[in-house]
Amino acid sequence: MNKNNKLIVFEDKRIRRTWHNEDWYYVIEDIVFALTESKNPKDYLNKLKIRDLELSEGWGQIVHTLGVETTGGNQRMNCANTKGIFRIIQSIPSKRAEPFKLWLAKLGQERIEEIENPELAQDRVKEYYELKGYPKDWIDKRLRGIAVRQDLTDEWKTRGIEERRDFAILTNEIHEATFDISIQTHKELKNFPKQSKANLRDHMTDLELIFTMLSERATTEITKTQDAKGFDQLKIASKKGGNIAKNARLELEEETGKKVLSKDNYLMKNKRKELTQSNGDKK
Repeated sequence: MNKNNKLIVFEDKRIRRTWHNEDWYYVIEDIVFALTESKNPKDYLNKLKIRDLELSEGWGQIVHTLGVETTGGNQRMNCANTKGIFRIIQSIPSKRAEPFKLWLAKLGQERIEEIENPELAQDRVKEYYELKGYPKDWIDKRLRGIAVRQDLTDEWKTRGIEERRDFAILTNEIHEATFDISIQTHKELKNFPKQSKANLRDHMTDLELIFTMLSERATTEITKTQDAKGFDQLKIASKKGGNIAKNARLELEEETGKKVLSKDNYLMKNKRKELTQSNGDKK
């Protein structure tokens, strides 16, 4: 299951979602807009609950207020899982309701298939990167990096890490030890647009991916071997794992005379390509 795929599209309408309690929860306002194109989805929902008293009474069991990534940052929004969304849709008179149900059911079926056969999830992620034009050898490294990252975060979870903020701090600790710069500074090096929510790893070079993978795998091994538990011990293990990758990076840089850190950025490269194509079309 690719938990990074937090934005999906139904008939050109963007629907945000977030991973919670081992399930996808969808932003209800986005779904209301997709079905009704209401200019004020919040007002529509308020009127909907007045019309459907049964829905209103069960609202607290259906709807959860969760953190969702938006252009303005992480915000608390009303969300529901597939079962809850199906109940809400019952009260929305829209010709798009049935196609939407089928579409949502397909998403659910894909999730079931991926749980039964994890290779399907990997195949779908691979297809996603191929469609965006990434080369095969880069995709292979990115997919391997995702697996290594998942092993690390799973290990952190079993050792007492629950808060999203703590995951971010530990990840940055590894990154700083490996590259001598923070994740944010690395994004600035690659000239990310301000407020961009793009994943830095999707814009890393081959070598940046390799050393990121090495640092996180080393951290996992050190964490297990030293039986690190709790935030403070895991932070120390994270720095040690990053330092192992750092030493390898410095040795490579000394041998080649080239820096591993690069300004190369797939995001900007793709924009330049699109601009070139656009200018060519105009001619």
